[in-house]
Amino acid sequence: MAALPLALIVAGPTASGKSALAAELAQHLRGMVINADSMQVYRELRILTARPTPAEEAAVPHALYGVRPAAEPSSAAWWRAAALDAMEAARTAGRMPILCGGTGLYLQALTQGLADIPDPGPAARTEARSLLADGGPAALHARLTEADPATAATLRPSDGQRLARAWEVWRGTGRGLAAWHAAAPAPPAWSFRMMLLDPPRDMLRDAIEKRFTAMLTAGALQEAAALLALRLDPALPALRAHGMPELSAHLRGELTLEEAKRRAISATRQYTKRQATWFRHQPVVVPRATHTIHARFADKTQFSESLWCGLMNFIKAGGRGASHGAPPGPLGAST
Repeated sequence: MAALPLALIVAGPTASGKSALAAELAQHLRGMVINADSMQVYRELRILTARPTPAEEAAVPHALYGVRPAAEPSSAAWWRAAALDAMEAARTAGRMPILCGGTGLYLQALTQGLADIPDPGPAARTEARSLLADGGPAALHARLTEADPATAATLRPSDGQRLARAWEVWRGTGRGLAAWHAAAPAPPAWSFRMMLLDPPRDMLRDAIEKRFTAMLTAGALQEAAALLALRLDPALPALRAHGMPELSAHLRGELTLEEAKRRAISATRQYTKRQATWFRHQPVVVPRATHTIHARFADKTQFSESLWCGLMNFIKAGGRGASHGAPPGPLGAST
């Protein structure tokens, strides 16, 4: 039997340095970096989502960055199909697919398969959004618990976006999300190796604050104002990108810029805790194909020769000996 083609995954929480590591891997391995972040797909949000700069995108091939308008919500199903197409295009071009992002649901859908859920239809979507707007996420979670307890048990009562999606699927298809996911098809015919960045919390907290400050300097407030000027449905995912709710409140005169900044940084830090928890408890590939790196990578100065030897050995070995704990040697050291 022929060996399956290999794809790499660079995952981890926001601001852990995934993009820098993915780009450097692409340089070493003749790779193509494929976006696996649910917000970086939106065209209007380059600064607030920390998308690679035009210069970075020109240095190595990139795919699925800024490819959808904010008015068209992305989904795990759309992204999975687009990612598989991009991976095949990379292979045809003789390049290594390197998926980079922190959206665990997307990566799980890619590596483990995704149920083919029919479109619930506009009536179900409208009802879900109305229930969320009228009663809030906690009330919608309570209703979902009665209607579809299996799905409700997997969702946080505060996660309005996913609760609305679960409600519309149940109402529009007559079957809950949990039931659909249980019938997901087989994983794709690819072999995956994942580098999971898990930097120390203090290092990540500092990086988040510095990054948001840099975003403001680069024009994040103006980017937020331009998106608001489109007068899109506030329930759309792009309107909830990190920093968007807080900067929107500032633009409406409800918060000072300093308070909006403080709240945005705090919300992002909380989100990275949930990301880390998700990756710890729901590995997106088999554990023996995941290498956890307890470091944060921001630029090329942090890529030592010993680091590259460790990474290359891990990739060539097909993940043998790797684990979700601290890896041996230089990969386990913080920088």
